[in-house]
Amino acid sequence: MNIDYRQVGDYKIPNIKLPEEENVTLGRYGMMRMKFLQQNRSGMYMLLITKGILMRTLKKTEDEANEMLERLTEQMMKAQGVTEQLKESNQMLWVQMMNNIKHSAEEIVLKELIYG
Repeated sequence: MNIDYRQVGDYKIPNIKLPEEENVTLGRYGMMRMKFLQQNRSGMYMLLITKGILMRTLKKTEDEANEMLERLTEQMMKAQGVTEQLKESNQMLWVQMMNNIKHSAEEIVLKELIYG
């Protein structure tokens, strides 16, 4: 392995360049995961940066989180009997149950994928 150096004052500093990463727009879960890695898993965070796969990994985590959230919401709605009929007959109860389901599903996603 051949490493080039540049002279800065009395020191020789290696010319190191990080690999190029694709430009990805992250949503809520990708940003949350990045912040968690920066604050709590700095070694993994730096490894992903130096390998040039941080953004791709965060995008994959975000996609998985969104899919898991949707799947869990559907499963919980089915298990608790939350239907369109309930929405038409008792809208307030439907809203309460949906809010509970969404919060529960999000807690699972955060625990399993974002902060795990």
